[in-house]
Amino acid sequence: MGKNKIFITYFLNIKHMKNLLLLLLLIIFTSCNSQVDKKINVIDLPTLKQEVIGKDVQFVDVRTENEYQAGHIDDAVNIDISNETNFKNKIQELDKNKPIYIYCHSGGRSNKASKIMEELGFTTIYDFSGGWSTWSRQ
Repeated sequence: MGKNKIFITYFLNIKHMKNLLLLLLLIIFTSCNSQVDKKINVIDLPTLKQEVIGKDVQFVDVRTENEYQAGHIDDAVNIDISNETNFKNKIQELDKNKPIYIYCHSGGRSNKASKIMEELGFTTIYDFSGGWSTWSRQ
C-alpha cells in the first residue's frame, strides 16, 4: 500500500506541474499578443480633436498631393501612400519612437499605411478612422 501512495502522489504532482506550465504559457502568450496589438490604434473625431488639433505632434495625411491641396486637417504633412517606395522613404524621416497620427479620405489608405509603418518599426500609430470625409462634414 505504501508504494501505491507514493506513486499516486508522484503522479498527481506531475499532473499539477503540467497544468501550471500550461497556465504559465497561456499567460505569457496572452500578454505578448496584447503588446503587439497596441501599436496601431484606431481613433475617432473627438479623440483627434483632443489629442492632435493645435498640438505639436507627428500628423500625416497619406492622400495624394492633389487631395491634400484641395483641403487637409490642421498642420498635417502630406506623405502620399500611393507610391509605396516613396512613402517608405519619407515616413522614415519621422521619429519612430514618438506617437504618429495618420489619416486619408475614409480609412482604407491609412490602414495600409499604418501596417507599413508598423513593419518599419513605428511604435505607436494612431489611425483616424473617419479621415477627411468625416472632418470635412463637421
